[in-house]
Amino acid sequence: MTTTVENPSPTPVSIGAPRGGPDQPTLRKDNWWVEPLVTFVVLVSFVAYSTWAAFVGKNYYAGADLHRDLISPFYSPCIANSCVPGSHAFGTLPFWNYSPALLILIFPLGFRLTCYYYRKAYYRSFWLSPPACAVSDAHRSYSGETRFPLILQNIHRYFFWILLLFNCVLTYDAILAFRQPGLGIGISVGTLVLCANAAFLWLYSLSCHACRHFCGGQVKSFAKHPTRYKLWKFVTPLNAHHMRFAWISLFGVALCDLYVRLVASGTIHDPGFHF
Repeated sequence: MTTTVENPSPTPVSIGAPRGGPDQPTLRKDNWWVEPLVTFVVLVSFVAYSTWAAFVGKNYYAGADLHRDLISPFYSPCIANSCVPGSHAFGTLPFWNYSPALLILIFPLGFRLTCYYYRKAYYRSFWLSPPACAVSDAHRSYSGETRFPLILQNIHRYFFWILLLFNCVLTYDAILAFRQPGLGIGISVGTLVLCANAAFLWLYSLSCHACRHFCGGQVKSFAKHPTRYKLWKFVTPLNAHHMRFAWISLFGVALCDLYVRLVASGTIHDPGFHF
């Protein structure tokens, strides 16, 4: 027996529907506010540190005078005309004499700012929209990401491809970190730090929802696209841990910059050995 439905009427959806407001409290009794508060503090701290690191414009490269080849991920690729000798493996832009990080950080920041997970994180912690599940929204209306500036979140997929290029550069930096000028080839703590940073950034990028969509999205039959199916099978388990990789890579890139900065400034010694 076959049942047909003639002239189905669509269900109207109103994006601007009422959402309650701060005068309607939640029934939750747990400490739901801890997670958005911690997220707020961590993100503000990272923004403050990365901004300072970008403008300071020094101690971002430990070079031949220290028998090392370590560069901060905030300053790589170092393409400003102001880059210190030895740090600009890809050449420089003669018209840019300011901190090279001011050119570099635009793209990683754009990728993380439009990231699906980070949207949830800062929507909740900064805008309280909503601050947690089953907690009243701080705003009475909601227009989604259909208006400026939130409509710009759609450029996330383009930042994804740009970040893959940056990941390749940071992987190259990690390989160069095995060089110890004047000594030979070796391994130091700095080498391991740069390698770990590159690895976690790859995991963060490959676990991205945009990456998974590229591999298997809009494919009607995986049987007809065996290569994309294999890629989709590879990134899907990573996608389940995207939040974890987002946080690890965020801490990792900041700690990597800090370690290189301490070595370059002479504050600490980079222990290691050479062959």
